[in-house]
Amino acid sequence: MDKAFNIISNLGSPRIMVIGDLMLDKYVWGEVKRISQEAPIPVISVSSEDVRPGGAGSVVNNLQTLGAQVFACGVIGDDAHGHTLLNIFQSMGADTTGIIIDKSRPTVLKMRFMGHLQTAGKGVQQLLRVDYEKTHVISAEMEIQLNNYLNKNIQSCDIVLVSDMNKGLLSHSFLKTIAALCKRHKKIAIVDPKLMSDYACYEGFTAMTPNRNETEIATGIKISDIDSLHRAGNKLATDLSLEYCIITIDKDGMFLYQRNGRGKIIPTVPRSVFDVTGAGDMVLSMFGMIVGSGHNFEDAALLANVAAGIEVGKIGATPVSKEEILSELMGGRSPLSGKIKDVGVLKGILHEHRKKHDKIVFTNGCFDILHVGHVEYLKFARKQGDLLVVGLNTDRSVKSQKGSSRPFVSEAERAKMLAALEDVTYVVLFDELTPLNLIKAVKPDILVKGEDWRNAGAVGGEFVESYGGRVVFAPFVEGVSTTNIVSRILRRHNQMETLKDAASQIQ
Repeated sequence: MDKAFNIISNLGSPRIMVIGDLMLDKYVWGEVKRISQEAPIPVISVSSEDVRPGGAGSVVNNLQTLGAQVFACGVIGDDAHGHTLLNIFQSMGADTTGIIIDKSRPTVLKMRFMGHLQTAGKGVQQLLRVDYEKTHVISAEMEIQLNNYLNKNIQSCDIVLVSDMNKGLLSHSFLKTIAALCKRHKKIAIVDPKLMSDYACYEGFTAMTPNRNETEIATGIKISDIDSLHRAGNKLATDLSLEYCIITIDKDGMFLYQRNGRGKIIPTVPRSVFDVTGAGDMVLSMFGMIVGSGHNFEDAALLANVAAGIEVGKIGATPVSKEEILSELMGGRSPLSGKIKDVGVLKGILHEHRKKHDKIVFTNGCFDILHVGHVEYLKFARKQGDLLVVGLNTDRSVKSQKGSSRPFVSEAERAKMLAALEDVTYVVLFDELTPLNLIKAVKPDILVKGEDWRNAGAVGGEFVESYGGRVVFAPFVEGVSTTNIVSRILRRHNQMETLKDAASQIQ
């Protein structure tokens, strides 16, 4: 695992072209309390909605999150959903010059209705999916425009990824053009194939990533053991002139087959599966990121397996960060990859908590020399909701507030000590004099401050109350503070020095 950890820690920023069916995923969240009187169906009371890139767009999103330079290539409709998708890509920094507007079709939209079922506590269940799409093959004119884009840009990319969701973009002729151009410019091309019985259209690609079901249909081989995996991998690699075939096998991980006849199962770590949406996109993304950075397919398979395992623990197609992968590789033992979070990563985590209707509590402080007053304060804060986020002043921030002699304990040590407390769910450092910007990023349901802030006004209080949140003041533990503790230490030290001086004079 040390090698894998070093690969992720030192990932560069490869230039990756993503070609495929671009979609917009829309999630409608709500609570189900009753069955409709009109029909035996659940009634969902909508609480929120959000949109995310789907299909090949999910691959773009994953890669941008991991730090790649992404060139997105595909078609969208001339509609609101297409413009939303384009704006999302541009805001994340992806190159969108390869995205062409096709007025003959709508942008593919997948709308999922997600219900919090009372009978399942806070469990979330997908109740319905509605697809808006037209899947006719793109016109010859569209294909020419895409071919021209590839001819101009493919040579400047490190690797090419193709996500085929069978929505009409990747015709047989377009796939052949992609394979031929990659071969001409000596570019690795990896395809996540669609479900069909004849994979001849993928001949000439470097590698492909079918799942178990797709592999069985394409090869006619029932996959039940290592022998059947070898036979299926060999058939695909031989028939399609692939260098590698990566077969994802659900809870068993993945099988990496090389054209030289070597095959290896990369097992996955058993974990709870909340949603398999986006797992295949994550596998393709990780192969692109790792191989595109100059590493081999075996290293990529290991890390793709890890990332996909994290992905199925989330709801919907949600990017996986480097920090999450490092945390998994370290088995959760690393403090920085456990409770201590970067604010960007924390925002994504809190988004998942909100879907489960968890009440988020926030408080902040220097917590220099952790003492019983801090412990009681944090215990009180945690009781106000379902999880507690603690904003921790950095060393620079503490010095600005309390003088050059503080803090007594470094920010790294203070963060670790806070993370060790059962009542603390997450720790996030902030460098400003006040936590206002962090509070705006966390957007807690409840802001907790000490009783001594009641008259002065809690920083961020007005913001939290503006959207219906609450400010709660914690009781003050008398006679306990970092200053008092340091004073007692100094007083005791001075007493000891006085005794030593007296003893030396007697001698």
